Amino acid sequence: MNRRAFIRRSLQVAALTAVGGLPCLDLQALPAVAADPPLALRKGTDIPRLVRETVAALGGMRRFVKPGETVVVKPNIGWDRTVEMAANTHPEVVREVVLLCLEAGAGRVRVFDRTCNDPRRCYRQSGIEDILREIPDKRLRVEHMDRRAYHELAIAGGVKLNRWSFYRPALEADRFINLPIAKHHSISGLTLGMKNVMGVIGGNRGVLHRGIDQALVDINQVVHTDLTIIDATRILVANGPQGGRLEDVEVRNTLIASPDIVAADAMGTTLFGLQPADLPSVVAGARRGLGVMDLDRVRMV
Repeated sequence: MNRRAFIRRSLQVAALTAVGGLPCLDLQALPAVAADPPLALRKGTDIPRLVRETVAALGGMRRFVKPGETVVVKPNIGWDRTVEMAANTHPEVVREVVLLCLEAGAGRVRVFDRTCNDPRRCYRQSGIEDILREIPDKRLRVEHMDRRAYHELAIAGGVKLNRWSFYRPALEADRFINLPIAKHHSISGLTLGMKNVMGVIGGNRGVLHRGIDQALVDINQVVHTDLTIIDATRILVANGPQGGRLEDVEVRNTLIASPDIVAADAMGTTLFGLQPADLPSVVAGARRGLGVMDLDRVRMV
């Protein structure tokens, strides 16, 4: 049983047995991750083709999405910025990943993010809402977060968090595909895959930035990512996460993808001239068994 299925079943059982308390997830009971995860890195200027080549290198989307499954696609839509500012995931990357999920036979594809600026403006300015509206498929839903759908959990074995609120649709989906943009972050250093998952939690996220490396591991152990695709078609190298100056944007025409979120983030650090050991969340994730940070142990495909 994979981690996502294990977590879903554990929370279903915990919800039935919780009496006067919270459903509890024991992080120490999670299945181990693969010791030698595959990782694909591709470059190209044709974004739809680039997405398809990158996912194909990992075995294709059908390796990750089975017919009839509910899939959450989680881009970064956090900021009221246009695509060239590199604050949000490129809309063409999002569209092509959604199309691949639909072609794989997904029963439902849900796209959402808990934004930092006004959600209506973020969805529109990012270009993501408009480009997805062009897909004439009733299985696709572009959604704004529903405040009623957050659910508090107890986290046994958490280092930073022993309880927190999570977005239920992200936990209950059969698959979770994480689409961060690679960018500078003034507090955490970088925003990559692990940081992007903060878009499906509730509560006051600002307080988590103290000791954020361990908080990110706690969060990512609860919200298991099946596939991380880091958008580095253009990256924000300063004044992140919001940006706002074209001088801070560099075009790289690159995608990085792996089922191991730590490995993807480890490779993502190299986009900024860093090593995996330079990003505390990558180090914490590897030490706590969330994934592999040693790029010599990663199978390049």
